[in-house]
Amino acid sequence: MSDIAKAFDYGKAFIPFITCGDPDLETTAEIVRAMAAAGADLIELGIPFSDPTAEGPVIQGADLRALTGGTTTDKIFDLVKDLRKDVGIPMIFMTYANVVFSYGCDRFCRNASEAGIDGLLLCDVPFEEKGDFEPYCDRYGIDLISMIAPTSEDRIAMIAKEAKGFLYIISSLGVTGVRKEITTDLAPMVEHIRRNTDIPCAIGFGISTPEQARKMASVADGAIVGSGIVRIIEKYGKDSPEHVAEYVRSMKDAIRDL
Repeated sequence: MSDIAKAFDYGKAFIPFITCGDPDLETTAEIVRAMAAAGADLIELGIPFSDPTAEGPVIQGADLRALTGGTTTDKIFDLVKDLRKDVGIPMIFMTYANVVFSYGCDRFCRNASEAGIDGLLLCDVPFEEKGDFEPYCDRYGIDLISMIAPTSEDRIAMIAKEAKGFLYIISSLGVTGVRKEITTDLAPMVEHIRRNTDIPCAIGFGISTPEQARKMASVADGAIVGSGIVRIIEKYGKDSPEHVAEYVRSMKDAIRDL
């Protein structure tokens, strides 16, 4: 059983995302450690992919920079092993089905587990196709994270009942990216989820300000931020760890007392 539940043991969780290898793996390691020290409760580590269909231009750019710089899945496994020497909070991989298929499902999940990964989120795998991956995740104690979108409707109960780790609620239709305003009424969806599972749920897609994080965390069990952080990394490059830490601290402070 993974340690993902620990991320939600102390109130509302703040969950940052970064793309491994942007701008390089050494800086990625510094950023992860800085985020953990700044109050992140769980960290999503993106394994770059050449065709990230769920991502907007910000994270697409990060994937391209990482791949161009020579980042590979094996190097990311080594990165996680090193991080686990002193980073104790839960960490999950976020990537795409082809990354896992091409590596080999059993081999990927075994190596991820041995490195210290707690969960796996595959952006392009719908609930109905999770059977291609879940047996391997279960074999090695990794939670396969499910996503629920505003369009899930009559599938929400089914997805929630079989959820593991935590549920990733997509705030808005479309790809990832910073949004000026999140207008979707997510409270009814969260209520529906909670009628069917005790698994925590966190909201992502579009959150970039402390005010947005607070609003989303007040509805769910946590807030997820990706593009807002990746933009900081794009701007500051190797000097980004302290800037990312400051950003994470401000986001965690905004939801701390909920």
